[in-house]
Amino acid sequence: MFIGEGAHTSEEKTSLPAEGTPGPGPAFGLTESLMASRRWDLLSFIPLLAIVALVTLVASLVWIVSRSDDERARAKLATDALWVEQTLRFQLAVDEDMLVRLAFEAAGGTALDTLQTRARLHIAANPETLSVQWFDATGTLVASVPQGMTPQAQPLVETLLRAPVAIARPAYGRVEGGTVPLALRQSGADGGVVVATIALPLMLDRHIPWWIAEQYAVRIFDTSATLAERARRPVAEGAPFHTISFDPPLAGTTLQITAYDRPSAFGTTALLGAIVALAAFAVVALLILQRNAQHRRQAEERLRAEMAFRRSMEESLTVGLRAKDLAGRILYVNAAFCKLVGLTPADLVGRLPPMPYWSPDAVDETLARQTQLATGPAAPQSFETHFRRADGTEIDVQVYEAPLIDAAGRHHGWMGSVIDITDAKRAARDARLQEENLARTGRLVTMGEMASTLAHELNQPLGAIASYAAGGLNLIESGQTDSPLLKTAFEKLAAQARRAGLIIRRIQDFVKKREPQLVPTDLAEVAADAVGMMAAEARGMRVRLSLEPPTEPLGLVLADRILIEQVMVNLIRNGMEAMATGPRHGDQLTLRLTPEPGGLRLDILDQGPGIPPELEDRLYDPFTSTKAQGMGMGLNICRSIAELLRGSLSHAPNPGGGTIFSLRLPYVVAQEGVQP
Repeated sequence: MFIGEGAHTSEEKTSLPAEGTPGPGPAFGLTESLMASRRWDLLSFIPLLAIVALVTLVASLVWIVSRSDDERARAKLATDALWVEQTLRFQLAVDEDMLVRLAFEAAGGTALDTLQTRARLHIAANPETLSVQWFDATGTLVASVPQGMTPQAQPLVETLLRAPVAIARPAYGRVEGGTVPLALRQSGADGGVVVATIALPLMLDRHIPWWIAEQYAVRIFDTSATLAERARRPVAEGAPFHTISFDPPLAGTTLQITAYDRPSAFGTTALLGAIVALAAFAVVALLILQRNAQHRRQAEERLRAEMAFRRSMEESLTVGLRAKDLAGRILYVNAAFCKLVGLTPADLVGRLPPMPYWSPDAVDETLARQTQLATGPAAPQSFETHFRRADGTEIDVQVYEAPLIDAAGRHHGWMGSVIDITDAKRAARDARLQEENLARTGRLVTMGEMASTLAHELNQPLGAIASYAAGGLNLIESGQTDSPLLKTAFEKLAAQARRAGLIIRRIQDFVKKREPQLVPTDLAEVAADAVGMMAAEARGMRVRLSLEPPTEPLGLVLADRILIEQVMVNLIRNGMEAMATGPRHGDQLTLRLTPEPGGLRLDILDQGPGIPPELEDRLYDPFTSTKAQGMGMGLNICRSIAELLRGSLSHAPNPGGGTIFSLRLPYVVAQEGVQP
């Protein structure tokens, strides 16, 4: 992640301004960055506004064209409606003229037969005229064409006859059954009435041309019903229509022509839809591009901030960072690494192994490790090694190597974190020496406390030696050199001398300073020796020591016999002193060995007063003690020894009263299995 910066020295980094900071300071750079971002945002809206304006303009043009087409269609519909109206009015005017002519000729004395003949000719030429009838002044039917027709329009005839004067123009009656009567009163006092019956459906069928009928449905209606209609097919709902009042000549009627279909808006709608869809696609594309551009700018700003942050972080780290490729060529080092080895980035970046900071004693080892990193799996690794600084001093370092993965996921190098552990290792050595000194001091203190017991232990074999030596001398002085008693006395003398020597050697091993020796150890045997060592002191404190025999075979543990014996002696003495100084729940102190998965557990159960609650959490801290004269180092030393042997020391309340201290140590096989 630091590859791109590896070619710059630290001096170059400090001299160059951070990316995205063109001005003299961060605040100025941030302001300019914000201003540039706003300019980019405004520019990105210009294409969007242009597309919106174009769509609005095209949509307006389409709407205007569509509106113009609608206006033309409505104008054509109105024109056709007026034409139909004029045609129908003309035909009715023809019928009116025929009726006027018949009435005029009748008043002039023309014979009725002649009038009937002319009526027949008119009906033959105009089939919508169903009949022509003549009524006298009393309203009686005189003649009819065709003959045999029943009287028509009696109410209209009576109305005309009652009128005080004759009307010059024919009068129309009510439309019934699609027919309308047309009547005219003849002049003179004895004048009758001429009535013509007009069939409106026939008139529509005959006098509306086919090109009108193919486009429109024509009907005449009043407020209650349709009086006459001509339509080739059903009219669509919502189709455009035009109405004209047909009063006069027909009172209360209206003429309406209706287009069969609604005007097709598919073409206009499709065009408008295509334009809108194209514009929407362009807008969406622009929005996506703008969003991507915005994300890219934000990512670039985050990257610049991240790079600046990482540079600051790298320069502030006390951990040395070093990036190298698979061939071992150094790609990047931070200031901490340069300070660690005492070299500059110019001395390191681009250099191939061997490196100037490698210790001469570890060159072969380091080259082998470099080969392993280049050919092995890309897994994190950690190791310790030695570096030699530019001034010649040797330092111990801990190196953590992690795979260097590029953006494509390819492994092409290693990123190493280098920590100077020279002081830490020196401190660890000093701490270990201090712990050993504390342990030895603890043993010396223990031996000081056991002085009277050891004196008693040594007095017994020394007294026996003196007795057996005196007896042997008496036998020699009495001349009984061949007596079997002399041999027996010297054998017992030698046995007591060996016993005293064993006690002395055990004391020497216990108190002398030496390195821990981890060997397979029989923990039961060590426990028996510890019990034997503390037996005399236990009798003085009126405590019965017992070692419970194990119920199953026990394995060997990897431990230092003397250190383990010191832990046991310390824990046994603590238990006995607790039972001697505090309220006890018995006089038994028991050692019990129990096998566990992976190791053994030694439990030391006393019947003393137990651990005070206020000391539970800090019982193993240095200078913590329940005894008035205690130093508070015994349990701390015991736990340190247990952890040194890769074990543990813990405690818990004894259900019968007192405390149980548990020492756990791993088996030899389990312990060796984790050895490096």
